[in-house]
Amino acid sequence: MIRKYALLLCGALALGTVQGEAVAEVWEGVVTRVLDGDSLRIKRQNQLVTIRLYGIDSPEYGQACWREARDGARELLLGKQVRVESMALDQYGRTVALVDFRGQLVNAEMVGRGLAWVYRRYCTAQPLCNRLDALEEVAKASRRGIWREQRPTPPWQWRHGR
Repeated sequence: MIRKYALLLCGALALGTVQGEAVAEVWEGVVTRVLDGDSLRIKRQNQLVTIRLYGIDSPEYGQACWREARDGARELLLGKQVRVESMALDQYGRTVALVDFRGQLVNAEMVGRGLAWVYRRYCTAQPLCNRLDALEEVAKASRRGIWREQRPTPPWQWRHGR
């Protein structure tokens, strides 16, 4: 089911814009490092590119479930050839992107597994963001990952409180 939405989204984004920026490019590379549940390093030709997964935010280092989110992303991605659809650059110079592994949209997979929140402040691409919302609701109802906690604190609130 996630694959269907990934394909729909990829086609829609190729024709449009996200957050006021044109979709830059689509490329392939190998994931060499998983920094946390929403940040990766991907080798593209002879260059390492730091990627921030679009539309999601996973627990920060030291936050409940951060290790589970990082390990979940490692299991999905480390050493794998992926397809990257860049959406924008963030304030730290990272490429904000959709990442696909064998037709599986990793951004959606992380939310569906309960390893990330939908980052609604920055998730504006439709129908993807609506689908991520639905996946988050299913993860909550199933008490997966971060949703096993009684009242999980979203990372953007956790960062603000530090």
